[in-house]
Order: sequence, then C-alpha cells, then structure tokens
Amino acid sequence: MGTLLQDSGLEDGAPGELWNLQDPDAIRAAHTAYADAGARILTTNTFGGTRPRLDMHGLGDRIDEVNRVAAQVARSVADGRGLLVAGDLGPTGELLAPLGAMSPEEAQALFAEQLRGLLDGGIDLVLVETLSDLGEADAALAAAREVAPDLPVVVTLSFDTNLRTMMGVRPADAVTHLAAAGADAVGANCGRGPGEMEVIAAEMVDARPDGLLLVAQSNAGLPHVVGDHFEYDATAADMAAHAERLAALGIDLVGGCCGSTPAHVEAMRTALAGR
Repeated sequence: MGTLLQDSGLEDGAPGELWNLQDPDAIRAAHTAYADAGARILTTNTFGGTRPRLDMHGLGDRIDEVNRVAAQVARSVADGRGLLVAGDLGPTGELLAPLGAMSPEEAQALFAEQLRGLLDGGIDLVLVETLSDLGEADAALAAAREVAPDLPVVVTLSFDTNLRTMMGVRPADAVTHLAAAGADAVGANCGRGPGEMEVIAAEMVDARPDGLLLVAQSNAGLPHVVGDHFEYDATAADMAAHAERLAALGIDLVGGCCGSTPAHVEAMRTALAGR
C-alpha cells in the first residue's frame, strides 16, 4: 500500500494514513487495483494507525476516524466482490519494558483503541504485522480478543536480521509461542526478499501445530533508487514462482509486502489459480 501511495504522489515522510481522510478516493483506487489483480483479502491503510504513530503527525486526536474510514473504504471495494477486509495493526513504535518504557497493559490499550475504529468500519479479520517482539504480539492478540473476540487474528513478524527478528525471535519460536497464545494464523512478512522468505517459511512449516494456518508475505525483493523513487528488484514473474514454491511448502495464505504492486499480485494469483 505504501509503495502504491508514494507512486500516486504521497510525499516522503508523510503518513499514508492521512490520505484516508484527505484523499479516500486514492485509497479506494489502490484497493480496487489489488482487487482487480485477484487479491482475496484487502488490507486496510492503517499500518501506522496506533496513537503513538499518529501523534507524530498531529493525528492522534482523530485515531478513531482514521481507522474507521480506512475500513469503510476497503469495505466499499470488498463488498460485491466476495473479498475479505483485514484490519491492519503495525508496531506501535514503542519498546516494551525492560528495553523501553511501555508496559504490556499500555500496549494492549493502544491496540484496542485502534481496533475499535477498525471494527466500527466493518473489518472481517485482524492482521497484526511486521512485529519483532513477541510481547508486543501478545498485547495485540489480547486487544483483539478484548475488542473483537469473534474475528480471526493473524500475526506476522519480520525476520530480517539473520533469519531472526530485531529482537532475536526465530521463526519456529514465533509459531510455537503465537499458536499457544491463540492466534488463528501465524507467519512472516516484509524481510529481505523471496529467497529468505522461503527459508523462513520452511522453518515455520516444520514447527506448525495442527490447525494453525501459516502466512508468508515477502517484499518484492530489495529496493533500489531509480531516479526520484524506489524500485524493487523482484519481478512479477519472480514473485509468481515464489508463490508456487510457498504453496508447495504448505503455506496457506500467500501475499506480498513492500514493493508488491498489483502486477505482482496478479502474477501470483495466476500462478496459484490451479491450487
């Protein structure tokens, strides 16, 4: 989503969530492009939708509106197409004690506050993504069970530091911990590209308990500066072949993260159509 909005004119450093309020038609167009490409789940434009993130841009007093409108815009595209809307929760940007000052209870309250707006907007599931700390993941899960107890919850971490998260969590450990904590699906997103994602996915498959869905959403390779913008070095064909390998490994939900344009998603969807 961020890549697409930047290509549509979002200024560097500006929060993508601002466009939920200022230019909802641009957000709707992005969702429509992914829906037309064959996506079956649309992710709300709320990655930075917690209060600490929004406070950085003077939007903290509009947290409910930012999240509710984001869900409504995604819902307007999903309805009539038979698609699901995932309410997106990204990291708060704060560190949990003892490394930081935030308590687990404070983290849970921040996620719960964001989720209330998303739930009012009509999401179908909760997607917690790009986390590195299992304590923060636990707080997000607890918030989801508090605010939206009937919705499925997906939690994905980013393993971009020697196949571990920034906090040292390994893929198998994440699967074991989050399955026990009650997540409906666990996985990985972002990272350093398809090759590393497949290694991570294989470790997760080996650790999977019965009944847990696994998720993999890789970046479209790594970004490179081309002129006045970034381009990612994995082509649509590369991501399509990657999607097939993930499915063969046993990954249940396949998607894309940074740099994965509608063209990438369309190629992936076509590659998986026979499965």
